[in-house]
This record gives sequence, C-alpha cells and structure tokens, in this order.
Amino acid sequence: MRVLLLVNSAASSVTGRRRVVIQKALSADHEVTLAETVRRGHATRLARSAASDGVDVVAVLGGDGTLNETANGLAGTDTALAALPGGSTNVFARIIGLPDDPVDAVGQLLDALDRGAITRIGLGAVDGRYFLFHCGIGFDAAVVELVESRGPLKRWAGHPLFIYAAVTTWLQRAHRRRPPMQVLDADGNTLAEGMLTIVLNLNPYTYLGSRSFDLVPGLGLHEPLAAVTLPTLSLHRMLPVGLKALRAGDVRGLPGARVHEGLRDLTVTADPPVGYQADGDYLGAEPCLRVRWAPEALRLVLP
Repeated sequence: MRVLLLVNSAASSVTGRRRVVIQKALSADHEVTLAETVRRGHATRLARSAASDGVDVVAVLGGDGTLNETANGLAGTDTALAALPGGSTNVFARIIGLPDDPVDAVGQLLDALDRGAITRIGLGAVDGRYFLFHCGIGFDAAVVELVESRGPLKRWAGHPLFIYAAVTTWLQRAHRRRPPMQVLDADGNTLAEGMLTIVLNLNPYTYLGSRSFDLVPGLGLHEPLAAVTLPTLSLHRMLPVGLKALRAGDVRGLPGARVHEGLRDLTVTADPPVGYQADGDYLGAEPCLRVRWAPEALRLVLP
C-alpha cells in the first residue's frame, strides 16, 4: 500500500526516535512517504493532496487536533485514516482500542493493514467542520480556548493545565443564571437550554489519566449523534454529572444533564455568540451553529 506518514513533531508524545522507529516499521511492507505539519490547518491540506494523488492510507502520528485536521482532508474520499497516538490524551486512538504508546500501536496498525481492516464510519460536522468524537459548545469551548492561549505549556503541562483552565473558566462563568444557548432539533423544537452542550459522535467524551469520562456509553462508530446539555454550572448540579461520568459512566437521567440521542441534525443558537470546539481545537464563537451527522463519511483503519 501507499502510505503517507503525517507527523506533528510538536505533539506531546512525538520524539525523533519514535518517528524513525514507526517509519521503518511501516516501510517494511509498504511504500511510505513522510510529511510533517508546520502550522494549523496544514494536515488538512496534506491529507487532501494525498487523497488526490491516490494514496491508500494516511497514518497520523500526532494528537487529536492533527487527527481532526486529517479527517477533514480525507472525508468523502477513498483514502483511509490511521491513528497513531502522539498527543497528551489521544482520545480517538484510545476509543478505537489502540495502546497509548505509538510504537506499540504501530504493530496493531500493521496487523490491521494486513487484514484489510478498513471500515467506513460516520462523522459529526459543525458548520462544515467534521469532528471524530465530539464538539463542545459553551463552557467546554472556553476551557479549550484558555488552554490554547497558553501555547507551549500544553505540550508539557497536559492534564494539570486543563484542570487549571476548567477551574478558572468556572469561576468566571458559574454565577451566570440565564442559559445563553438553546439546542433545537431539525424541526426547530427546543430540546434543551444550557451553559454547556457536548455533541458526541463517539463515547467517551475524554480521558482523565487512565479513567474514561463516559457520558453516553454504547455510542459507537455507526450511530447518529448524542447531545448532552448542562442547564447550569452550579456545583450541586455539575459535580454529580462529573462523578457519575468518571465512576460508572452514563449521565442519562441525572437532574444536572439533558441527554438526547439518535440526532442527525440539530442547531444551537446563542445570544451573545457562543464559543465552540471540535476534537479539542477551538474554532471561534458564533450566534448559530448547525450540527449534523454524516454517515459513512470516512474510511478508517480499525485495529
């Protein structure tokens, strides 16, 4: 197979040694070309070019942001995406069953390529930007925006930086009483109002260390979207949701969460405009966001 190995050298777990080991392993049985990302959005352009050139697989050594950009370049094409965990959390790679070490993961990837284990999966899309596992709107996106504003610290601080950002953002927003957003179904009916909405294409939402943060267990690669909305950021409502997600998973039925499943098309409106992120990349703020499910949008190498 023709394989493009796409590397984000700035990602937390990427080292020169790991890159060399992985490239050699892939090159044993496949025709491998190496490319490195140098700026935001670069992975999308490289992936789109690879698909146009007839490359069979784009293997990504990087974090969830690089995977997201690559998926946006490959969606709707016949070129498959393969994940190799190189970030600090590696949510998508862990969801599909890969180990957290990229050198260990390349062995599973090679086995999957030998077996031809490639399947089409559905993607979420927010205002035309595809996401692999989730889109966060409101509080969640504000946390990501603060993390990204700290630049290089994200590579070294990892989870402590996210905890700091979450606490800081909560202190700034917890006093707000009026929910700034509405979640509407395809017919314009109000599903929920809240301070935070997470639209899931896959579960879990994220990982905290070795623990998964499960919101809607059972949501897999071929099901439509689920939306989890928190009406308030008050501690007595948020804390039970967070503890349930970490301990046993499944926040359905809790007073602090509104869960809707089987969604193919929804709209989030906000006044003032609300921030949003896709797979951990902050994308800005908008007064109206359309989120839809795109079935069989991406070919994925599945270990």
